[in-house]
Amino acid sequence: MGRGAQPGERRGGRQKGTPNKRTEKRLAAMQDAASQIAGAIPNAFAGDSHALLVAIYKDPGQPMSLRLDAAKAAIGYEKPRLAATEVSGRLGLGIKTHEEWLRAAEGRARRVRGRLRHRY
Repeated sequence: MGRGAQPGERRGGRQKGTPNKRTEKRLAAMQDAASQIAGAIPNAFAGDSHALLVAIYKDPGQPMSLRLDAAKAAIGYEKPRLAATEVSGRLGLGIKTHEEWLRAAEGRARRVRGRLRHRY
């Protein structure tokens, strides 16, 4: 009978995802501060900043300019920005069209055939 943990077996210690004492203390302090602020400000918005922006741009009672500004500010958190990418490296070679790619491939094939002819 061997002692100790088998490969892949976990014994003892904190369960995965359980915060340590320092993190628990920090979270409790944040919750306490938030509850004190909520008690001091009557009718405070309960959500986060993104939820506030969403509430503004979905509210038809708000002026359209305000709704558009809120939508512009919120969209970065709702949809990822598309990044422009450029083909580079050995395969790209800066070739723009299909015909240019074919011409470059034919040229490379001729060079390879020429090298093979000289070797054998």
